[in-house]
Amino acid sequence: MTELAMSSPSNETQNKTPIIYKVTVIAGMMTLIGGTLTGVMTYMNLGYSSTFFSEWGSAFITTALVMMPIGFALMTAITTLANRYLAGVSENRRNLLVGITMAVIMESIMAFTTTVNNMGWVGNTDFTAQWGQSLLTALPIGLVLMMTISMTIKPKIERFLRS
Repeated sequence: MTELAMSSPSNETQNKTPIIYKVTVIAGMMTLIGGTLTGVMTYMNLGYSSTFFSEWGSAFITTALVMMPIGFALMTAITTLANRYLAGVSENRRNLLVGITMAVIMESIMAFTTTVNNMGWVGNTDFTAQWGQSLLTALPIGLVLMMTISMTIKPKIERFLRS
């Protein structure tokens, strides 16, 4: 009896979602969001030219290396803080607030990394103007994406990641 109990996996182990599936889902979402936004920002910085796709790819890789770890940590921290300090607020409103906060923070950093990648440090005034233009152009897209994700996809992904 003891051997049988030890050799048969528990229901909890059988129902666990493999980590590779979880990583793939998160990486896919971040690729979609990061690819879209760095494309818009690269276009705002450089316009469309024969080097657009290589510049976009370079900006995306830089953003992915910087933003994916930061984004995951920020989403976890901001969601935890919202759940703790806004416990009396409905889940939809908390998710909306998290989405807006994430969009503004993430896009500010993403616009910075993309502008540095595309233009380098061209001078404080020029750099700030390009960074601001990139941010303001992509922000509406980012807000729509983050609010949509926060309100519809995020709760499902959180359940998936807990499984």
